[in-house]
Amino acid sequence: MAQSDPVSQYNVAWTSQSKNSSESMPCGGGDIGLNVWVENGDLLFYVAKSGTFDHNNTVLKLGRVRLKLSPNPFEAGSTFKQELVLKAGYVQIHGAKSGLSAQIRVWVDVFRPVIHVDVSSNKAINAEAAFESWRYVDHVTKGRENNANSYKFAPQGEIKTLKDSVRFASNEVIFYHRNDTQRSIFDVTVQQQGLDSLKNQLFNPLANLTFGGNLSGTGMKPAGTYQGNYLDTDFRGWKLVSTSASRSHALVMHLHTDQSASVADWQRGLDNVKKEAETYAKTASVQTQKWWNEFWTKSYVAILASPDSPQWQIARNYQLFRYMLGCNAFGNYPTKFNGGLFTYDPSLTDSTMRFTPDFRNWGGGIHTAQNQRLVYWPMLKSGDWQLMKPQFDFYLNTLRNAELRTGFYWQHKGASFTEQVENFGLPNSAEYTWKRPKAYDKGMEYNAWLEYEWDTALEFCLMILDTERYAAQNISEYIPLVESCLTFFNEHYQYLASKRGSKTLDGDKKLILYPGSAAETYKMAYNSTSTVSALRTVLTRLLELSDTYLNAEKRETWTLMLSRIPSISFRSFDGHPTIAPARLWERINNTESPQLYPVFPWSIYGIGKAGLDTAVNTYLYDKDALKFRSHVGWKQDNIFAARLGLTDEAARLTLLKLGNSPRRFPTFWGPGFDWTPDHNWGGSGMIGLQEMLLQVDGRKIYLFPAWPKAWDVHMKLHAPYSTTVEAVLKNGKLESLIVTPESRRGDVVNRLE
Repeated sequence: MAQSDPVSQYNVAWTSQSKNSSESMPCGGGDIGLNVWVENGDLLFYVAKSGTFDHNNTVLKLGRVRLKLSPNPFEAGSTFKQELVLKAGYVQIHGAKSGLSAQIRVWVDVFRPVIHVDVSSNKAINAEAAFESWRYVDHVTKGRENNANSYKFAPQGEIKTLKDSVRFASNEVIFYHRNDTQRSIFDVTVQQQGLDSLKNQLFNPLANLTFGGNLSGTGMKPAGTYQGNYLDTDFRGWKLVSTSASRSHALVMHLHTDQSASVADWQRGLDNVKKEAETYAKTASVQTQKWWNEFWTKSYVAILASPDSPQWQIARNYQLFRYMLGCNAFGNYPTKFNGGLFTYDPSLTDSTMRFTPDFRNWGGGIHTAQNQRLVYWPMLKSGDWQLMKPQFDFYLNTLRNAELRTGFYWQHKGASFTEQVENFGLPNSAEYTWKRPKAYDKGMEYNAWLEYEWDTALEFCLMILDTERYAAQNISEYIPLVESCLTFFNEHYQYLASKRGSKTLDGDKKLILYPGSAAETYKMAYNSTSTVSALRTVLTRLLELSDTYLNAEKRETWTLMLSRIPSISFRSFDGHPTIAPARLWERINNTESPQLYPVFPWSIYGIGKAGLDTAVNTYLYDKDALKFRSHVGWKQDNIFAARLGLTDEAARLTLLKLGNSPRRFPTFWGPGFDWTPDHNWGGSGMIGLQEMLLQVDGRKIYLFPAWPKAWDVHMKLHAPYSTTVEAVLKNGKLESLIVTPESRRGDVVNRLE
């Protein structure tokens, strides 16, 4: 393998066609994701785009495209190859039979919402393309199918996915879905939670949201519609056919999403997309390939092992999953943990879920922070800060709503971000619960798993602070978000204490973080370790910012709050002192290990830090942590082990976590606890591999802190203070080290020496 190109060896290539959509290949760019496969001689792909929420908050796919060639070089008995070309970001398909050969390139413009399918052949052939939609009629969703929307297990009356508008116009197919006059989940949630008096002040991302596009082909014309069935879902197809045989054919799909006042306004926006695409038609492919080339140049992990060995697989799968994340670089909404842009027909994940391709388990517009955070943490060391903006903006856009609800229910300041929060910043209605005791606090989720769990928003606050430290990014626009999240804890827990007695602080003048929650696991907690650690770390990091961000008055406020954060609690197992999940708690509800959150994500304990032995004891001897240990889904044990320098354990879990999925595409993991592809499975795998290779503590950089000496590797990762570290390890020896800037070389400590 040439060190100058550590990525191309990880291209995925298939020499046989796929059985169904579960054997599809991801392809995308900008904020568009395609599932691409060839089945029975037809090229098919699903089209997904960031932010396509219907009035029930289901993330709807745009549709499916089918391409047939005649004569067909992909028919039975043909020579076949389908390859994901990582370095250029496209899928290439080759077919040959009886002297006829054709090549198809499927790619997405990174800078404009445009999908391209380019066909070339050695002989003139005809092409037939179709836009297929299962939403050609209204569809009533029943039972578990509502898990794809915000009603989940508690629908209020009949729930419908409404039909799209699809039609021929001139020589193209135009399609769109519009949230118009119908009552949306936003309206239902506002009323349920008693916030009607604030409704006009609340951010509503669903009102008038219109999304869709058009499909056209060079030299193609409409040829009518047809009915069909794919797996569990009937559909209607709108067909385009070539007017003459040719050695080249080009399909293009333009997409547009907007909260438009009218369909006419949306159409004008789509027309503008088309005009811009035409303007850049000659350079778009080059620009897109350049973007992907630079994406792979920024960072990589290549384990120098024989192809298909377990070690080689984990590096390959790290790259493949990073590619999937890279397909949503410019979206208005973050990549969803439960499938991202690449879900497919659900019965191929769970045979009992015979639903439409729009289905994903655990909701569409719902944001589950415990899961989402794992999708975004690895982007710091991979240098993909650009990709983090949609996630940060999710909180920024909903900040006002979170603050309004705090003031309405409790008459104090600060943003109350619950764990299951909608894309409009209010708790999910099903998890808030419809059947509630009359006297129960209306600001609270009446929910055994989610009650008092507010601190996951602080992880995104730390990510924001980290982008400033890693990339020298100006984070001024996000400082009000960070401060509001901290203000909530400062004011709310004094508010709760004042309801119980005459003092708002304990005898040591510390905040009394009760009732609280240590993740979803240790409930009705007193001074939850995850919350204590979160507040301590975010406050410390906020105060380390320059005066550009904080004036003297703000510094005084946050310094006082930091002095009021209580201590982490401890307990013992067989004489071994360990970190406790909280000072006290009433019950255990889930299987997370928040007693190790001071290790990750909060970096209070770790290599080179005081108390490392206690943290290691927690990993090795805490009976709950041992019982909960796993590599599946969102489990973080691989990250904990790496952060603690437990090399053998980190390697064991990483081999399991980043090993090939049971599906044809190696990184379509899941469903785990969630769905397929499981993006928090992939994200936690990426984090763990990075932490084995590179850890940071202030300005200090630890190289190979939990890396097996026997694993040869070529890596390039990012560190704080605009630093990159590129290293080649062979036979347990550091063969090459490039630190940029060179002035940071003295901060690097090679843990294998």
